Amino acid sequence: MTGSLAGYARFLVRYLGPLWLGALLLAILLFGEVGLKLIIPQIVRYFIDTARAGGDVTAMGLVALLFLGVAVLTQAVSVAEGYVADSVGWRATNALRADLLGQCLELDLSFHHAHPPGELIERVDGDVATLANFFSRFVLRVLGNAVMLVGVLFLLFREDWRLGAVLLAFSLVALALLTLARGIGARYAQLSRQASAELFSFLEERLSGLGDIQSSGARGYVMDQWVGLLRQLIQRARTSTLVGAALPGPAYLLVGLGSVVAFAIAASLYQAGTLSLGTVYLVFQYTAMLRDPLSQLARQSQDFQGASASIARIQQLFEAPRTIKDGPGGALPSGALPVEFRDVTFRYSAGVPVLRGITFHVDPEHVLGVLGRTGSGKTTLTRLLLRLYDTTVGVVQVGGVDVRQAGLADLRQRIGVVTQDVQLFRATLRDNLTLFDRAISDDRVLQALTELGLLGWCRSLPAGLDTDIGSGGVGLSAGESQLVAFARVFLKDPGVVILDEASSRLDPATERLIENAIDRLLRGRTGIVVAHRLETVRRVDEILILDDGKVVEHDRRERLIADPGSGFSRLLRTGLAEVIA
Repeated sequence: MTGSLAGYARFLVRYLGPLWLGALLLAILLFGEVGLKLIIPQIVRYFIDTARAGGDVTAMGLVALLFLGVAVLTQAVSVAEGYVADSVGWRATNALRADLLGQCLELDLSFHHAHPPGELIERVDGDVATLANFFSRFVLRVLGNAVMLVGVLFLLFREDWRLGAVLLAFSLVALALLTLARGIGARYAQLSRQASAELFSFLEERLSGLGDIQSSGARGYVMDQWVGLLRQLIQRARTSTLVGAALPGPAYLLVGLGSVVAFAIAASLYQAGTLSLGTVYLVFQYTAMLRDPLSQLARQSQDFQGASASIARIQQLFEAPRTIKDGPGGALPSGALPVEFRDVTFRYSAGVPVLRGITFHVDPEHVLGVLGRTGSGKTTLTRLLLRLYDTTVGVVQVGGVDVRQAGLADLRQRIGVVTQDVQLFRATLRDNLTLFDRAISDDRVLQALTELGLLGWCRSLPAGLDTDIGSGGVGLSAGESQLVAFARVFLKDPGVVILDEASSRLDPATERLIENAIDRLLRGRTGIVVAHRLETVRRVDEILILDDGKVVEHDRRERLIADPGSGFSRLLRTGLAEVIA
C-alpha cells in the first residue's frame, strides 16, 4: 500500500466489498440527505416571495407544513445514516483486526523479537480504531459533500452566472489548498501514531516485569522513562493537531471571502430589481451551505491525515517479510517419527552461529536427552525442529521428510512441546486443555486425563473441567500448569514430544503426577528432553551434550555412564545431581 489514492481505493474495496449492501444503503441515505438539504432553501424562497406578493394564506400554510416535513425527514435520514455508518465501520474494522491478528500469528519469531507486543497491540487496535470513520463515512462523505458542492454551484449558476462563477473560483482554490494540506499533515500524524505505539510497548513490557521492578526498587527509573514517553507523545500529538488545524485555515478564509463577495453581488442585483427578496435569501442560504461541504472536506482532510498514517503503519505490518514459508506439504507418516539433523549450522540474523555442524539421529520411540550449559544452543535446536526458524546450513528431517518440505500445520501438529513457561488463558480448564477446539469431546479429555493419571487432580478442582483458571479464576501452581501442558500435548497425539526443561519447576504436591505423566507421554513416541539438570535425563536412551553450539558427546546413556572418560560420567562424578542409571 502506498500513499496513492489507488492504494486507498484497493484498501476500501477489500474491506467494504463484503459489506456492499450496507455501503449501498449508506450511500442512498447520504445522497438522500444532500438532496433534502438542497430542497429546503427552495421551499423558503417560495414562501418569502409568495408572502411578499400577498399570496393565499392557506397555500402558505401548506408550504410551511412541507418545510417542517422535509426538515423532520432530513433529521430522520441523518439519524439512520449515522446508525448504518457505525454498523458498517465496526464490521469493516473488525474484519481488519482479524486479518492483522492472523498476520501477527503467522509472522516469524525474529519479527516479534524486534516488535514487542505493546507496539503490535497499538497497531491491531489503535491504528484500526482511527479507520472506523474512514471505512464508514469518509468516501461517501467526500462524495456527498462533492455532490452538495456541485449542486449548490449549479443552482447558483442557474440564478445568475456571476454568482456561480465567483463561488466556483473560490471553491477551486480552497480545494487545491486542502489537497496540499493533506500531504503535509499525514507525515506529522504518522509520527504521532508511532509515539503512541512506543508508549503502549513500554507499558506492556514494564507491567509484564512488574515483580522484578518492585523487588529491585526500580519504580523511579520506570516513572522517569514513562514521563519521557508521555512528553514525546504530547509533543508529537500537539504538533500533529496544530498542523492539521492550521493547514485548512487559508481555505476557510477563502470560503468566507467568497461568501461576502457573493452576498454583495446578490444585494446589488436585488437593488437593481434583477433578483427577488426570496432569491437573495436563497443565495445567502446556498452560500452558507457552500461553506459546510468545504469545511467538512477540510475536517475530512484532517481525518484523512490520521487515516493515511494508520493505513501506512497497518500496511507495513501486512508487508512484513516472512522468512518461514509453508512447505509444499510433504506428508509425515503416522506413529512415532525419527528425527535427524545433518550438518546443521544456524545463526540469528548476522550474528555468531548458535549451532555449528550439528549431526545426530533419533530412532522412533527412542528418547534423546540434550545437555549443555546455558547458551549452548539446546532450545534453538528444538526451535529448528518446529521450524520456528530455518537452518542457515544443513537439513532437519522429521519422519524422513525435510521440515522445509512439510506443511507447517502438519509439522507442528505432529510435534508436541512442553516448556517451563506454560501459557494459561483466562478460560475454563476444558478450554485450556483443548485450546478452544470444540471438536474435542469431554469424554476424550477425561480419557486423556485418566491415561496420564491426572483425573483425580482434575476432580479435586472446584468445578472439574468447568473450573475457571487464570485471571479472576483459580490460580494454578507451576506444577499444575505443567499438568495442563502435558494433557494438551497428549490430546494432540504427536509423533515427537519435546520436553524443554519441563520438570524444572515442580512443587512436591504435583511432582509424582508430573513424573507419571512424562512416562505415559513418552511411551510409544520419539522424545527429545532438553535438560539443565542431570536428574531430568534419567529416563532417556541417548545423551547429546552441546557446548558452544557444537556436539561434544553423543552416545547411549549406558555407554557414557560406563565410560569413565566420557563427559557425562565426569558430570555424574561431580555430584551435581542424582541420576538413576
